[in-house]
Amino acid sequence: MSDTTKEHGMLVCVDGSVASDAAVAWAAREAVMRHVPITLIHVVAPVVVGWPVGQLYAEPDMPEWQKASAEHVVDRARKTLNTNLGESDPPEIRSAIVYSTVVPALIDASKDAWMLVAGSHGLGALGRLLLGSVTTALIHHAHCPVAVIHSDNGAVPDPNAPVLLGIDGSPASEAATALAFDEASRRGVELEALHAWSDVGVFPMLGMDWRDSEAKGDEILAERLAGWHEQYPDVRVKRVLCCDQPSRWLLKESEHAQLVVVGSHGRGGFAGMLLGSVSSAMAHAAKVPVIVTRGS
Repeated sequence: MSDTTKEHGMLVCVDGSVASDAAVAWAAREAVMRHVPITLIHVVAPVVVGWPVGQLYAEPDMPEWQKASAEHVVDRARKTLNTNLGESDPPEIRSAIVYSTVVPALIDASKDAWMLVAGSHGLGALGRLLLGSVTTALIHHAHCPVAVIHSDNGAVPDPNAPVLLGIDGSPASEAATALAFDEASRRGVELEALHAWSDVGVFPMLGMDWRDSEAKGDEILAERLAGWHEQYPDVRVKRVLCCDQPSRWLLKESEHAQLVVVGSHGRGGFAGMLLGSVSSAMAHAAKVPVIVTRGS
């Protein structure tokens, strides 16, 4: 599906936090690069017992201070967006204040978004810090790719650094491969494709011949990258194989990347081992933006 066929375009979760500002700044550059609209969405969760919920896109009877606070959050996000657009031709900019519980509202809105963008952590309804609980739910249940943006060190990734792709041969990994090639092409940088074939790193302990697994891993990389070179001849690909825990090696390699792309659910070196934990680990621990995709 093309970038322009989704109503919300880049759907950015805003809550007035520093992490939210970082998400808006990243989304601004991505939207300009892709020529898609930006929708700033702020979810006002219930904080009063008996407060009516489930009224998506309809304003309940709520205190004026809460309405004013929600409008302030959106206004702040718009200012951040305009600052980061600079002299670029701005895409269409929209905003929405949704009155509901946070996670269900964002997951529902993601049905009409090309990508959902969120900070690695944010503020709850009472201004308390939410350490990734919303982000964790989104990367596993959203209906579109989810970009998790970090702001802890305030550093901007090197625009000449490669895009890092985690490959495991799953449907989610295939979707990640398509997006990673597109991102690398648009940015004019190298793509580093990594496959790790052990979740626990126990092959030497068990006396197993890791060379068989290495050969299989090389085969997986070759199969998953086949055809993409023809579609993106401008993208130079670096292939990386390792016998280690995927999350640990991806995290290490991400130190030299500007963006990480992984699937939300995949299979590890042992059949049937789900790797939802890999995407969670990368989304929360990486210092650069991480995009998590889901298989169709």
